[in-house]
Amino acid sequence: MSLTRMKKLSLAAAGLLLTVGIATPSASRAREVRVYSGRHYNTDRQVFKAFSENTGIKIRLIEATGISLVERLKREGSNSKADVILLVDAARINNAADAGLLAPIQSTKLQQDVPAKYRDPKNRWFGLTRRVRAIIVNPKKVNPSSIKTYADLAKPEFKGQLCLRKRKNVYNQSLVADQIILKGQAKATQWVKGMVANVGQPFFSGDVSLIRAVGQGKCGIGVVNHYYLARMQAGKTGAKDKELGNAIKLIMPNPAHVNISAAGMAKSAKNKSEAIQLIEYLASAKGSREISGPTYEYPLKGFGNASQLKAFGQFNPDNVSISQLGKTQPKAIQIMAASGWK
Repeated sequence: MSLTRMKKLSLAAAGLLLTVGIATPSASRAREVRVYSGRHYNTDRQVFKAFSENTGIKIRLIEATGISLVERLKREGSNSKADVILLVDAARINNAADAGLLAPIQSTKLQQDVPAKYRDPKNRWFGLTRRVRAIIVNPKKVNPSSIKTYADLAKPEFKGQLCLRKRKNVYNQSLVADQIILKGQAKATQWVKGMVANVGQPFFSGDVSLIRAVGQGKCGIGVVNHYYLARMQAGKTGAKDKELGNAIKLIMPNPAHVNISAAGMAKSAKNKSEAIQLIEYLASAKGSREISGPTYEYPLKGFGNASQLKAFGQFNPDNVSISQLGKTQPKAIQIMAASGWK
């Protein structure tokens, strides 16, 4: 099966647990950890399986959208069976922590393996992989050298050329929050209005469809998470997508907005030591490489080994901390709505 993010809403609605791991000789001695995951990658299950085989800890996995998992934790309260929650946006997991859904973890290993900017100052969540919100262009429509920063997306010369995802997309919400923190509310608002004025197509529901539109020349410029293009260029979504992807130029803005996927331990966790052991493994240099490699994300450290990522080049992350994004996201959504970002 492809690496395309797959919605498992029917599965989540049924409350079905996917067990990834190995059987133990005695149920009374069984060790397990229950994971609520907003990551929808079959390759993650291979990492969980390897963890289980090495530790004897069985993984019980529930997959759903991040927002539905957070709401589920709120509904379940102290009765929740969740031990670990994995989410794919910094602001979302930070907001879950601020809502009292995550417990702090005291771990020297996590302090060593996860850079300070990619973990919660209160130790409630820890980054696992990195994702750059990058700019893509169709060189036949737009000169790639004319764009170097996110600010360039609002240039009047690009009127009718820009394509964006819908306002409800959490990645763009975090990008706008990032710019508010860096430039202040007034300048960020002006930037958002300039981008909206440049939009030439209806707002898109997904990054992949937006990339296809840029490759087909329907848009000259787009804003997407880097790994969607890398997967297409690698042929993971089919030969036609590979051809379209290879015709596109990715620009790493300088500085770049870096988001993360992250893990935290549920406040209600019944299997605390197992939960911490899993999070430590996923955040380790080995674990981060294992979950980021097949999905074409970046590990916590380094720039990945895939040829597509090497072709994108290195990037310079901005100085915005992940925890700041969560606090600023509500203001970002307000600005986007008021500026006509649909």
